[in-house]
Amino acid sequence: MRVLLALLLPAATTCFILGLTLPLLELERLYFLTDRPALLALVAGLWREQETLLAVVVGLFSIAFPAAKILALHVAAIAGRSGIGHALMHALGKWSMMDVMLVALVVFAAKTSGLASATSLPGLWFYASATVMTALAAAIVSRGR
Repeated sequence: MRVLLALLLPAATTCFILGLTLPLLELERLYFLTDRPALLALVAGLWREQETLLAVVVGLFSIAFPAAKILALHVAAIAGRSGIGHALMHALGKWSMMDVMLVALVVFAAKTSGLASATSLPGLWFYASATVMTALAAAIVSRGR
């Protein structure tokens, strides 16, 4: 299990970073206008559009809490179940939610004008992979490796 954990944690961290920075989806409007927002750009766009509360909620639940949980997982993997990383990991796990990010994507898509079609891009898949790998790593750490 230690080997699996040693593989999962760096992979989850890498996927999370890629999920934040790579485009999540492609929105095509009127056949020639294309938007490819990344999660960080999406939060910045919500902030610029005066959607401050939504930007803060999405930023906290889809970026800050998952990042802190991944950091806590790294600490818990080193310190074991008795360390602060383990307690922090469980507390943060309840607050990092991918569905909040998906709601923001729907709001972003609704704000675009014209008829649009959406296609998922690698950022969404990396983010989803990070979510799954983080959950698996948390289960391994909780079991005591």
